[in-house]
Amino acid sequence: MGLNDNAWSLLFNKYKIIDKIEKSGSFIITADQIREFREPRLMTKFDHKANLPKLFAENNLSILPISRGEYIISSFSAYKEFDEPTKLIERVSIPEYIQSLMPDFIFSETIALNCAKACGILSDFLEDEAIVSTVSGRMGSGNFDFNIQTKTGIKSICVNNSQIEIDAAYEGVEYLSLFEAKRELSNDFLIRQLYYPYRTWENKVNKQVKTVFLVFTNGVFYLYQYKFDDPKDYNSLRLVKQKNYIISTQINLSDVEHILKTTNTIEEPDIAFPQANNMSRIINLLELLYEKSLSKEDITAEYLFDERQTNYYTDACRYLSLIDKDISDGINFEISDYGKYIFSQSYKQRQLLIVKQILKHKVFSEVLKLHLQSGEMPNMKTIVNIMKNSNLYNVKSDSTYERRASTVSGWVNWILSIIED
Repeated sequence: MGLNDNAWSLLFNKYKIIDKIEKSGSFIITADQIREFREPRLMTKFDHKANLPKLFAENNLSILPISRGEYIISSFSAYKEFDEPTKLIERVSIPEYIQSLMPDFIFSETIALNCAKACGILSDFLEDEAIVSTVSGRMGSGNFDFNIQTKTGIKSICVNNSQIEIDAAYEGVEYLSLFEAKRELSNDFLIRQLYYPYRTWENKVNKQVKTVFLVFTNGVFYLYQYKFDDPKDYNSLRLVKQKNYIISTQINLSDVEHILKTTNTIEEPDIAFPQANNMSRIINLLELLYEKSLSKEDITAEYLFDERQTNYYTDACRYLSLIDKDISDGINFEISDYGKYIFSQSYKQRQLLIVKQILKHKVFSEVLKLHLQSGEMPNMKTIVNIMKNSNLYNVKSDSTYERRASTVSGWVNWILSIIED
């Protein structure tokens, strides 16, 4: 049991939290009460539903701050799943005179936001003029009330000067746009991260307030604009706009064809053939491991994976020889020496080196060749036949071959997606 799980278990037992929620629908707990067992800042920050402690998850509970020193626990519908991003990606370039902003140096949300502004992404997405960076950081929310959905119906909540944090705000002629920024790809987000700043500022300016979620990984900016149809309804948000932008690498078809022709295939490693078809998430995981090693539990929580998905994605990275697994003290993962080398290169070179790691494996090399020859992805039967002739480790049943074939098409499609001509 993790430290948060253990501390919350003690708190739930001491204050009979489940019983009181069943009787009154909610329970208010103070920071001082939480501090009896662990620091509140560690006990109350759950940006994604999968981060919730075990007792919260088992009882369909969430927690929201209502003042500087109080939180309310109930069966809130506190999270929203991201809509599937559009497949369209617009290419942008960092201005030539900017030397300190490069894709391989973007290691924080703040730098990602600065880069998005420099590339013209924010002006394009926000559709506003004369954008200026304004308020950011921690501040008080002021006082407001709102309604939120629970499993037993609508509940009214009063907020009295809770602490909020705004990653960035950009004000132009028409709008004030409030940003929440992340560097990890995930399936959902805590609505509060957009809603509390929105309610704090909607009555302070006489122009429309936009709420925007920005996710940056591997040179790609995913932007989601949400609108609260009813300002007093926490759950009334809807997606009104979504666009993706990628920093130009000037990778040409000839670059990929050169790698395909000059890369020798290797013997298949004694590692399960990957069942992780989202290369963007694989690279995002590598970016985080480039900064620090992570335990299996860290990865499961960070990525909203279940344990099986964590195994799939870490095995995929190991299959490409880009991370190492250490079982001397639990299960921990760190980027391999070659992985460190790849992520120390320029953005273009990094992408091409990852392509090379993929094409060292016969099945991916053969499928890419067929695609380039015919102009379309080979069908599943063809991919499975190539897999069966590639001496894959411990893949036996037809159903397993078919499931893993989606990884082959997913990775080959990723290679094709980075070609710019």
